[in-house]
Amino acid sequence: MGGTEVILLFPAAGLPGDGGSELGLVDPGVVQAPISPVIVRELTTENNGPRRRIELLAGQTSLAEQVSQRNVASAEVLFATALGLIYCGEIFHIQGVVVERVGGVSYLYRVAAVS
Repeated sequence: MGGTEVILLFPAAGLPGDGGSELGLVDPGVVQAPISPVIVRELTTENNGPRRRIELLAGQTSLAEQVSQRNVASAEVLFATALGLIYCGEIFHIQGVVVERVGGVSYLYRVAAVS
């Protein structure tokens, strides 16, 4: 359990200095940030709902490296600034994050995502 890896997607920091980038003609790209180990659960979908829904369960220790590298205050901010995530080669949009706490300390993050 928990041997899965997902990749969070973040906007690239810099744009080229030419005029085309100011007009939105240049794709700034994305930065990929791997998160592991995580548990991914497939959730049932409604007939008229999204194609695929997942729930990502990640512990505080799996997110600590990316929180430090991205220089953000917490894992909640990490997920809030992400453009989405990649799981099994498919891009998912993050719908929401629920934080589980014990004694005021965050230990588990439940992330709902749809493709």
